[in-house]
Amino acid sequence: MTIKDEILELATKASEASREVAKLGSNIKNNALRLMADELEAAKVHLQEENEKDISAGEANGLTSAMLDRLRLSDKVIKSMADGLREVAALPDPVGEVLGIKKRPNGLQVGRVRIPLGVIGIIYESRPNVTADAAGLCLKSGNAVLLRGGSEAIHSNMAIAGVLAKACKTAGVPSSAIQVVPTVERAAVLEMLKLPELIDVIIPRGGEGLIRFVVENSKVPVIKHYKGVCHVFIDSAANLQMAEDIAFNAKVQRPGVCNSMETLLVDKKIAEEFLPRIYKKYKEAGVELRGCPLTKKILNEITDASEGDWGAEFLDLIIAVKVVEDMDDAIRHIEKYGSLHTESIVTDDYGRAQRFLRDVNSSTVMVNASTRFSDGFELGLGAEIGISTSKLHAFGPMGLEELTTKKFIVYGDGQIRE
Repeated sequence: MTIKDEILELATKASEASREVAKLGSNIKNNALRLMADELEAAKVHLQEENEKDISAGEANGLTSAMLDRLRLSDKVIKSMADGLREVAALPDPVGEVLGIKKRPNGLQVGRVRIPLGVIGIIYESRPNVTADAAGLCLKSGNAVLLRGGSEAIHSNMAIAGVLAKACKTAGVPSSAIQVVPTVERAAVLEMLKLPELIDVIIPRGGEGLIRFVVENSKVPVIKHYKGVCHVFIDSAANLQMAEDIAFNAKVQRPGVCNSMETLLVDKKIAEEFLPRIYKKYKEAGVELRGCPLTKKILNEITDASEGDWGAEFLDLIIAVKVVEDMDDAIRHIEKYGSLHTESIVTDDYGRAQRFLRDVNSSTVMVNASTRFSDGFELGLGAEIGISTSKLHAFGPMGLEELTTKKFIVYGDGQIRE
């Protein structure tokens, strides 16, 4: 069987399954999700054995520490996958929700109701937990999912998908509602992108190169997440201890993910007091700082920041630091170099906080909180499908509601149009 035929068969099965999954009641879906969670935890040893094959290959191929961190199925990651599925099971089912009924002058009653998108194609790199997260969200929202992970995680993804499909079958859900493309050939991605009659939307998750490749080659609508160039702005009215804690957490807690801070902006009025404090903590944690000329005057040991550093997604213990004139200057910097992902201001000034929330155009804007909270699970959505940095059809972390669309429903009692 050619790759083209293989992808066509998988997508056809997914399309057929999507019609069945769309009709499933909440109880069946929730029972399946809980069983999927239980089976993942029960299969921990098997999953980690398969994952070790990917880790060993990744180390041999020179993957970075950040990439290996994303790839590893630790006990904590497996528990998080299972907890995410259980949390999704506990969330309200969006399918069938009626969004208001209005009565027209002619007596017609017009409303809208949430329905599944259909078949969702997920193309992703490195993180095998995406397999479980995406499967759970797609199932709860009444969709079938076709998953194509990166070659670096093929053993992990296939093992996770096998556990999930078995649990689905036991729970009365079509097992073809959750499928993983079993080949690592790049041609498989291209074939997925040619099937708008079978796949309703493509969601790529990974590096900027992958997303741009998908967008440039897809005939299927794409929900994009190019990169996460996240900023934290330390305002002149900030509590400096809070600012120190937030700036440290946003960079160091897990640097290899898209919601970690990449650029720290500091108001010049407090730069001489704040920068030495945070530099000490960063230095102890092994963070490399790349600073603007004003930052260099205060921290003369650090590296000069290049123009390319301001728009960089380092995904590592590297940070760009700029001293800004004021909040207006910080916002201008974010507008020029940001990626519409997540920005945070640290301030005790309510008016400035509200203005930052209003004027910054990113998908998630925060006050006095780490950018690491820009995550579906942390924001109460359950496990997220991804973070959209384009405004159609979703913006920001995507949970269940973002995996549905709406159709009109109309009640009449014999009306005809004149």
